[in-house]
Amino acid sequence: MSKISIIILNYNSGDYLKKCIDSIKSNTLDKKDYEIIIIDNHSTDKSSKDINIPKIFFRKINDGFSKGNNYGVKKISPTSKYVFFLNPDTILEKNTLSKIIDTFEKDKKIDAIAPKIILKTTGNLQPEAHRGFPYPLRAFLHFSKIDSSGYFQTNLDLNKNHKVEAGVGAAIVLRKEMGEKIGWWDEDYFMYGEDIQLCWDIKKYHFDLYFIPSIKLTHFQGISSGIKQHTNSNANLETKKRSIMASTQAMRIFHKKNLSKNYPSILNSLVYKSIDILEKLRLAKLST
Repeated sequence: MSKISIIILNYNSGDYLKKCIDSIKSNTLDKKDYEIIIIDNHSTDKSSKDINIPKIFFRKINDGFSKGNNYGVKKISPTSKYVFFLNPDTILEKNTLSKIIDTFEKDKKIDAIAPKIILKTTGNLQPEAHRGFPYPLRAFLHFSKIDSSGYFQTNLDLNKNHKVEAGVGAAIVLRKEMGEKIGWWDEDYFMYGEDIQLCWDIKKYHFDLYFIPSIKLTHFQGISSGIKQHTNSNANLETKKRSIMASTQAMRIFHKKNLSKNYPSILNSLVYKSIDILEKLRLAKLST
């Protein structure tokens, strides 16, 4: 009877998916206490073909990260109390799952966990795994490279457990009861931004997300999307362009849905114009 359900949404991840599953299976947690759910979002490679998992589901359409993960939620065992959303290009430490369950069971005020995600390319914390909400001033200071401290909440001690505004969709764990109350992933997002929205909804419904540095994993990052500087990405140029467009569209959606009502129209127009400029700069950089 599983205590934790691990949902992995796969899209063209090559052999990273198998490595991820192997790292889960090598965890110290008893196998009866967890289940792995693979949702293949209409991959065109063979990444899911040879995976021997009882709960593996092949979708006939890629309709985005949120819808794919929400599909996975429907397959959760009734006995599971926690849901771990995990990217296929991640590697868990051997005690990750047991630490997650222990953390939730020992501290009832923790409703969701943002693990410490280490980037394989740098050996450092993935900045997006510990960040603040993209209020206009924060976002401007970050994207203009003036000051990212508010955007990544660098004033907080990364060696201690603490509340954090947002984590990243590559690895985030929710109490199932809370996920049901907030409605899981917002399907207005296709790819990118849905994790910020999830964290926003956690706060909106008066739940708490905690950064737990002792719960660690490695992230290769950008394997499917290809927009990160990763030499092993399987994404072609067209996929990279779509990923860039999706990331900036997510910014527009998030601001309009959550922040625009708090600001005058002239500032909202400036925000959207800034996003347009950022999009053009990213596309131009991709073509050089």
